[in-house]
Amino acid sequence: MMWYRPEQKWGAATGAHLQVHGLSAGYGSVRVLRDVTLEARPGLTVILGPNGAGKTTLLRALNGLIPRAGEVLLNREELPEKTHEIVRGGMALVAEGRQLFGQMSVLENLELGGWLLAKAERQRRIELAFIDFPKLRERATQLAGTMSGGEQQMVAVARAMMSAPRLLMLDEPSLGLAPKMVDELLAIARRIADSGTTVLMVEQNVKKALAVADRGYVLERGQIVASGDARLLARSSVVVEAYLGVDSAPNSNAHDPKRFRHV
Repeated sequence: MMWYRPEQKWGAATGAHLQVHGLSAGYGSVRVLRDVTLEARPGLTVILGPNGAGKTTLLRALNGLIPRAGEVLLNREELPEKTHEIVRGGMALVAEGRQLFGQMSVLENLELGGWLLAKAERQRRIELAFIDFPKLRERATQLAGTMSGGEQQMVAVARAMMSAPRLLMLDEPSLGLAPKMVDELLAIARRIADSGTTVLMVEQNVKKALAVADRGYVLERGQIVASGDARLLARSSVVVEAYLGVDSAPNSNAHDPKRFRHV
């Protein structure tokens, strides 16, 4: 991956620091998230949890797609509430299900990702996307809806990177993909983080996600119940017992009475 190489002058050359304090969000009168506090520093942070825990709701709230309460700071500045202002501020979301324009070509989808850019800059970033994803250059004129799930996910990630975000949010990038493609996409997320973009990823493949992440959080019923270094979190009893199908974790500490653990 070659995103944000200094000689290419992508723009935002350093990752962002996201700080979330006391975040609450939901849909209408239904509150899904309650008093969520977390941070995403440069590198790769993963949010884990079962279906219905509020993981997608969290990313939607951070991206301005639903109302939120609480404090959200990006590089110590308050995050705007409107999505287009959030994108201009340096955040991009690859939503669950990819949400490509299926009747448009790969190239047209990438162009939409750079719609805020001047034409020359947009074209330059498309060329960088084709360098980093050679398969997309080969499929530039193919309709996105006719591609495999993994190829569509690559288009979705490349489209989000067109805006040169300082923070990239990925919602279930491995959903419905074959194991080999899961490994490839998680490796892409890791390389994006290593090249200077902060990555905040929601993922249900717990073992593989923690293997590529720097830090993780476990979200259950709208609240954070565990957090810490990804390698330590992978051995914690909260994660091992609940998500990895093992009765106990030999290297973990005792449970907190409220099941909240920082490891």
